[in-house]
Amino acid sequence: MRIVSLVPSITELLCDLDLSDELVGRTGFCIHPWETVRTIPKVGGTKDVLMDRVRELEPTHVVVNIDENLKEDAETLATFVPNVVVTHPLGPRDNLDLYRQMGETFGREVEAERLCAEFEHAYERAVAGVGEERSVLYLIWRDPWMTISPDTYIARTLALFNWRSPEGVAVLGNPEGDKGQPPRYPEVDLHDFVGKVDRVLLSSEPFHFKERHVAEVAELVPGSEVSLIDGEMTSWYGSRAIAGLDYLAAYTA
Repeated sequence: MRIVSLVPSITELLCDLDLSDELVGRTGFCIHPWETVRTIPKVGGTKDVLMDRVRELEPTHVVVNIDENLKEDAETLATFVPNVVVTHPLGPRDNLDLYRQMGETFGREVEAERLCAEFEHAYERAVAGVGEERSVLYLIWRDPWMTISPDTYIARTLALFNWRSPEGVAVLGNPEGDKGQPPRYPEVDLHDFVGKVDRVLLSSEPFHFKERHVAEVAELVPGSEVSLIDGEMTSWYGSRAIAGLDYLAAYTA
């Protein structure tokens, strides 16, 4: 097998499934585990894939994700790669299917079941300590301000801890997304959330919010607690989701 992964979190998952020797290409955003992936050739980014470079690597499989990669790129890859493996986890427990999908695809069923067991234990720990419901605005970008709609993996992960996107978030800012549906990552006006959210979370990715942005947002959404949060622990499905559940259990306590 010769695998190119265009999904950072799944690159890490493949390594944890003992497939690092079969990985022949990755994106520049595939950075974990660094000591393993740093020698694997890069093939561009998640949304600007260098097709000629992928072709040169002669992969037997390319792993893509519906949210992170472009449909037209996946269609182009399908013209010269024998197996395009499509993923689309939408919530925490979808990780179990993801582990098994990768395990069955690449002959690592035993390793996949080990991860499933670890995830189940982390999930049990997480739900055991869920607190009262809170309205939480999760920001992923600045200029323009962008957040997450309730149907995203991040929102469903936070909802597991009773931290929920404010009502109507998907229709604030841009009124419509693809195919007439509300956008999954809408632009918003922070003033619209004054008095409507308990907390504002500033993610470390894709925009890397820093401490100086906390004061800026606190002025725009007075009365809300504003804090930084590790975006990898909330948005990365795959094996990192196991650590992510423990991280969020402590964060939301």
